[in-house]
Amino acid sequence: MLVKTSERDSAMPFPFEVEFEEVRRNLDQYVDEVFVCLVSEFLVMPKAPGFIEYPVFERGYEALKRVTNGFRDMSQENVEGAVFAVPISLIVLRALLGFTPPEWAYVATRRTGEEITQNAARTIDQKVRMAPETPMPRGGQTLTEKRILALIRCACEMLAEGAPEVPPDKLHRLSKADTASGLSGVQSLADLGVPYAMLLYERFLGRPFAWYRDSASGLVGDVLETAIEEILHRAGVSFRKTKRAGRVPGFDQAPDFVVPNEFNIQVIIEAKQTEDDGTARDKVTRFQHLGELSTAGQPPGQPKFEVVACIAGRGFGVRRKDMEKLLLATRGKVFTLQNLNQLVDCTRLREFRTR
Repeated sequence: MLVKTSERDSAMPFPFEVEFEEVRRNLDQYVDEVFVCLVSEFLVMPKAPGFIEYPVFERGYEALKRVTNGFRDMSQENVEGAVFAVPISLIVLRALLGFTPPEWAYVATRRTGEEITQNAARTIDQKVRMAPETPMPRGGQTLTEKRILALIRCACEMLAEGAPEVPPDKLHRLSKADTASGLSGVQSLADLGVPYAMLLYERFLGRPFAWYRDSASGLVGDVLETAIEEILHRAGVSFRKTKRAGRVPGFDQAPDFVVPNEFNIQVIIEAKQTEDDGTARDKVTRFQHLGELSTAGQPPGQPKFEVVACIAGRGFGVRRKDMEKLLLATRGKVFTLQNLNQLVDCTRLREFRTR
């Protein structure tokens, strides 16, 4: 269970502030100290560029509803008019289907023959979200325009058809309150409003903020990495931040940060964030692997390099055994966003401080 930061006994040191033997002797106590400083990010998410506020979404909905006569005439021509005049209408159309951009791209490619890659679909979606009410040019027959037309055609056809019959042990993605019976269901809900119980049920099936939370999860991790970078720059520490899928000799998976560089690794920093305890276990296993690499062929107590963990999210604060393993693998060098300001002073990074 997570403990509020305010409940921490200020007289108790953090595990990175004491000798490793002290951590080993009082492991359970130091697990508590790390748990106290773990702050969950799942209740408050960062607003990424392109986040759509409800009034903007509603204007797209009203534009689509207006040109289709309350969704009674969902012809491709009418929908195209709304989408190119008020681009956020394309996001509304996707919401009616209940698809992610890659899912919509896949179905549209199969139905229309126009190849739309997952990356292309995400790019179109992002472009719309960045300028949701700026009319898009049309008539140039660009590749992007052709893809948008294919997406619209696919949506119009699927919404008109409704959910097909499937075996009793299956559930079709269009078997929703508004789309199961085709356009008549969309029209009904548009005219009468959605019953609150049904709205809650639909949210239960889809998880509130599910798509946005998934898309913004990388931003939460970026907050941690950015904070580390700022601290290293401020202290004048030489380091190299590896790119995603980058390679560092001697490592099957490149660490997030190496100090001073990959040719003379003295400190490794891994920045990990998770809200899920299962994922946290996998990340702890990663730290254990790095700890083993640091001690391979070395005299006891003299690792080749120091392994530093910078963690965030409630996932790390669930399993005590996992936190014990993390503390042992890093020899107590476990930091959170709450005490990251001590990163340089309490690790071998201080040897590389130049200011």
